Amino acid sequence: MGLPLGRTPDEVLLSGLATGDPEIAVAFVRRFQRTVFGVAYAVVGDLQLAEDVAQQTFERAWRHAQVYDARRGSVRTWLTTIAHHLAIDAVRARRASPVAPEDLDALLDIVTETPEQHALASETSAGVRAAVAALPREQARALVMAGIYGMTAQQIADMEGIPLGTAKTRIRTAMHRLRTTLGAEESLQ
Repeated sequence: MGLPLGRTPDEVLLSGLATGDPEIAVAFVRRFQRTVFGVAYAVVGDLQLAEDVAQQTFERAWRHAQVYDARRGSVRTWLTTIAHHLAIDAVRARRASPVAPEDLDALLDIVTETPEQHALASETSAGVRAAVAALPREQARALVMAGIYGMTAQQIADMEGIPLGTAKTRIRTAMHRLRTTLGAEESLQ
């Protein structure tokens, strides 16, 4: 086009980014770095992590530049959406610490009723512990991973080595059984 890179339209820069031209890549990053970093920092609240998210955003833009569709929004909107999603993933990954399956079994044993816990806990929490302990082990594990560790169904599926649908079913069934059990106990009181 003959325009200086600073005045080149965003879509043209993005198209050039896919070619691997270093000048275009630098111009593209300079144009959007503050916006991308700002979105990342607003979500994660940590400078180093925001820098990592911004870096990942530009890498993803470079890898997926060919799928950008101008009818769905501007390049700026597309990039900020990528940055926002990556930042949310980074926050989730930081919050959800990996748990070995054998540790989950110990955690499930802890939530079951013991004399010491019964003496310290209210009737409601004892009922919840008993209801969780009564669940099939796979459902109880999925429920604990989702409820206590805040893991997504996809993360549970990956950790347990099961299909996503199975993880969702285990969580949903465990929640339904828990509600039913706790609701029945409440109506008896």
